[in-house]
Formats: sequence, structure tokens, C-alpha cells
Amino acid sequence: MNYKEEILKLKAKLDVTLVAHFYQKDEVFELADITGDSLELAKKSKESKSKFIVFCGVGFMGESVKILSPQKRVLMPKIACCAMARMIDTAYFDDSLKILNQNGIENENILPITYINSSAAVKARVGQMGGYVCTSSNAYKIIEKAAEENKKIFFVPDRCLGQNFAYKMGLKSAVIGKDKDLKDADILCYDGFCSVHQLFHPEDIDFYRKKYKDILIAVHPECDIEVCKKADFVGSTSQLIKYIKELPKSQKVAVGTEFNMVNRLRDENTYILSQTKPECPTMNETSLEDVYNTLKIIERNETKVLENEILVDDDTRKWAFLALNRMFEV
Repeated sequence: MNYKEEILKLKAKLDVTLVAHFYQKDEVFELADITGDSLELAKKSKESKSKFIVFCGVGFMGESVKILSPQKRVLMPKIACCAMARMIDTAYFDDSLKILNQNGIENENILPITYINSSAAVKARVGQMGGYVCTSSNAYKIIEKAAEENKKIFFVPDRCLGQNFAYKMGLKSAVIGKDKDLKDADILCYDGFCSVHQLFHPEDIDFYRKKYKDILIAVHPECDIEVCKKADFVGSTSQLIKYIKELPKSQKVAVGTEFNMVNRLRDENTYILSQTKPECPTMNETSLEDVYNTLKIIERNETKVLENEILVDDDTRKWAFLALNRMFEV
């Protein structure tokens, strides 16, 4: 079966919008109606007039669409789970608060911020405490706004993002469970991370600088803080794309982020900042066959709740939406 042809036929026939994250395989990415990073996809999906959103990405992204657009039916061809998002749940969130309490930091003096790479339940917990969601592109503004409340910022789940923005802003960070001086820190980081972005090391930067005299190094802030300190540019997925596409074609650049996205950027003078292929395993679970099967389910006019349908209960959605909306207001 030619899945590509069949998918195109079904898309033309059905009330559906196919959405794909930048990290998806090329074969899936090229068929999407909407592409982008996680928040961009949620916002564009909300603007879509389609009843069905078929979302090719990871679970928390599908939840974000449902939180912002509860009237839409959100189906994921493969409900893959971001490894970073799985590192934090409400129980781990509450356990971390207890550790902070034990170190003399009371809840009323804590303001949580969750990276968008987290579950709806964690976003709701943050919303209940008056906190914010952030993305890698707006974290600076969100942290800057949160700091106005003169509270300790509890940043989940990516310690690298928290550390990198603390460094950029001249603030002190500490990692819960690793560092002892929690009470002296401005940003208290949960000890989560992105397994893909942990593949980039300072030695990789040294290698490329030695090999190519004038090469530029561009990395995502999910990379380790020592990598980001040595880079020429640190930015979100969208910011990396803009930065690299605006470079002269002759300019060599080594990029520290997910392989599929980097591989589509430029045909020449673009290198992967890693000795191994930094490909997100969960993002790459979705196949054309999965997309086709999901569209066939919609074609059959299934009205029952489907196995691969994203659902968020009303209470969770209410509080998660508050945390997201605080971000939009900033």
C-alpha cells in the first residue's frame, strides 16, 4: 500500500487537520498541514476549523491542544511519551516541595514554573499554586515576570533549562537532591533532563572549533549548562531555525539539537554536534501507517472514545489552562 497517497486522499475527504512537530520523521512531517514547535502547534491547532486534530508528536503536546481547544477531538497516531515529561508527576512534584519545606522554604514563598514538556496534571498543579508554564523561547520573560513576586522559583522538570536561564539572568540556581545550598538559590531546579540533548558535550564543541576555524556553534537550552556556555548561540527550536537559515550559505555551523530537525535545515555547511545520532526515539515512533490507521478510524465515523484519543478531565484542564494563560498574558 502507498500510505502517502492514501493519507492525501483521506485528508482531502475528512474534516481533519494533520499536525506534526519539527522532530518527526521527514515522511510524516512533509504531509502535515501544520508544523512547528510544541506551543506553536497547540495555538495553530486552536485556530484550525477542523473538528479532528491528528497530532504527530508526544503525549504532552496532544494534551496542550486539548487544554486550549476542549471542543476538538484530538487523536494521536502514536501516543509516544516524552522521556523528560515522564520524569515528573504530581507525586514527585509534591515530594520536591517537601524537600524545599525541610530546607526552610515554605510553599507560600515558592512560585512554580513548568516547562511545557510536562503532563496536564503537572501543569494543573502549577496552576493551583499560581504558577506559569513556559517554553524554551519565552522562559526568560516568564522567569523575569515571576521574579517580580520575590519568591523562590521552583522550576520543573528540566534542570538544564532552569540552570541556563538562571546563568543568563545572573541568578543563582540549585538542583533539588544534588545541591545543598537550596535556601540561597533563586531558581530551584527539579532534576529532570532531555536524553537527546544530553548527547552533546563541551568536547564536541572543542572538536569542531579545532577542525573548522570559523565555525559557529548553535545549541538548544535543554543542553547541559557547560555546553551552552561555550556556544555562540543558544535558542529554542524556532529560534535555532531562524538563526541558522539567516546565516550565509558559506558559514559553517554545528548544531546541538534533534537530528531530524537539523537535517532539514540546510544542504551544506551544517553539522550535528554529536558523535552519535541525536534522534528522539519517542518522536520517531509515529509512522505513515499509524497516520493512515488513525484517519481510517475517523472515516468510519467512530463516535466512542478511542484508544488513541487525548482526554483531559475538566478539573485538570481548568488549572492547567490557568497556568498556560498566565504565560500568554506575559
